[in-house]
Amino acid sequence: MKCPHCLENFHENWVALRPTGVSDRDAFWTVKHAKCPACERNIFQLLQNPKSSNIINEIMVYPKSFSRSPLADNVPKEFAEDYNESCLVLVDSPKASAALSRRCLQNILREKAEIKKKGKTLKVNKGNLSDEIQQVIDSGGLPTYLSKSLDAVRNIGNFAAHPIKSKSTGEIVKVESGEAEWNLDVLESLFDFYFVQPKLLRDRREKLNEKLQESGKPSMK
Repeated sequence: MKCPHCLENFHENWVALRPTGVSDRDAFWTVKHAKCPACERNIFQLLQNPKSSNIINEIMVYPKSFSRSPLADNVPKEFAEDYNESCLVLVDSPKASAALSRRCLQNILREKAEIKKKGKTLKVNKGNLSDEIQQVIDSGGLPTYLSKSLDAVRNIGNFAAHPIKSKSTGEIVKVESGEAEWNLDVLESLFDFYFVQPKLLRDRREKLNEKLQESGKPSMK
């Protein structure tokens, strides 16, 4: 399995904390745990075996969800807060996670892709996210892989069937399978494009200029 803490793969060895388990009128309950050999953190699952079926439900208790790669320090707070909260609630409520990630997506498109309407920058929560995604794609300002990823946000979310998603990004509405996770993946790619890679290039440019100056050559403009 993949460790939900550090994301390293390992062969799990689950141990039941309550081998005999406990029961109530609805189900038989057991707790089991495993330890990741890479990060040495425990993982706990609650097993529910309903008396009405033979299907065992495995509920992740700790950590509550799989970790995602930490954001770079230069991702602005207004974007990082919505993203981190969206990750935090993903397991408990994919609908809430998707609402937060859609709001974050709309914010970053407006701030960085400079989406316009009638010559003015749109205000948050006023406008249609589906139309704004199309506007960004049509502008040609993003690499092809990012344009396709953004278009998939609409396709997976099925905005045509659920127009409320494209008009009011903060609404808690039903999400399609995988939609909340995909939104987070796309946000990570946008953060990398708008914040991480430009900083890396600036840092490399500064180091090159230092070497040029040391050798008596003019700096890059």
